[in-house]
Amino acid sequence: SGQKVCYGDPKRSCYKLAYFQDLSRRVGFQEARQACEIDGGALLSLESEAEQQLIENMLQNLTKSGSGISDGDFWIGLWRSGDGLATSSACPDLYQWADGSISPFRNWYTDEPSCGSEACVVMYHQPTANPGLGGPYLYQWNDDRCNMKH
Repeated sequence: SGQKVCYGDPKRSCYKLAYFQDLSRRVGFQEARQACEIDGGALLSLESEAEQQLIENMLQNLTKSGSGISDGDFWIGLWRSGDGLATSSACPDLYQWADGSISPFRNWYTDEPSCGSEACVVMYHQPTANPGLGGPYLYQWNDDRCNMKH
């Protein structure tokens, strides 16, 4: 199915990673959010460096499983609501977690968020990409257009 259910911790009962090599099965932010809600969950909100590291380890294990995972970013539950384009210096402070959590933890890639028309957030997973100014495009966050397929 392209999905793997992983262990949780006492605070969260489960983490579920969904990765589809078949590009036609990848979805936009709202579709991903709805899929999580249908399963009784929510898109991931990350509350600490330790939780970020846990997710990175899960993604590394998924990659090592021999499933042939290649480039493909993962939606997380961070997004910026509001109409129009956000271009002010306050833009980074406008992002909020879809599940209502208030964690201030952020793991933006260098020069992100770029704001403008990009209001939904992915965790980079591009192991074959050449590193940029912020290093490899692995596990840091990037704002993207909400209709992109991840």
